[in-house]
Amino acid sequence: MAECIFCGIIEGNIPAEKVYEDELVTAFKDIHAQAPVHILVIPNQHIPSIQQIGEGDSQLPGRFFSVINQLAQDYGLAERGYRIVNNCGEDGGQTVHHIHFHLLGARHLTWPPG
Repeated sequence: MAECIFCGIIEGNIPAEKVYEDELVTAFKDIHAQAPVHILVIPNQHIPSIQQIGEGDSQLPGRFFSVINQLAQDYGLAERGYRIVNNCGEDGGQTVHHIHFHLLGARHLTWPPG
């Protein structure tokens, strides 16, 4: 989708500091970081939200969490902990309509975030 910022990042038309990429997902540093480590993990295919994941996308959830686990190890987050966030829909706070998971860590995270 031409108007989707995340599709533009995947296609290389919008610059981003990518930290992981394979045939299913891409991960890059969030430019509006809310923690010392703030990485977005997104599918390479444009899927607006969790609500649109279908049976044909069965590999995707496993790949998200596999990549998140590896990034948590790579960035030294696994031992002390980290937060994974997915916002779904308008009331869920989703502002970019392309599935994405936030991996946040490297500081004590409080709830509610702020």
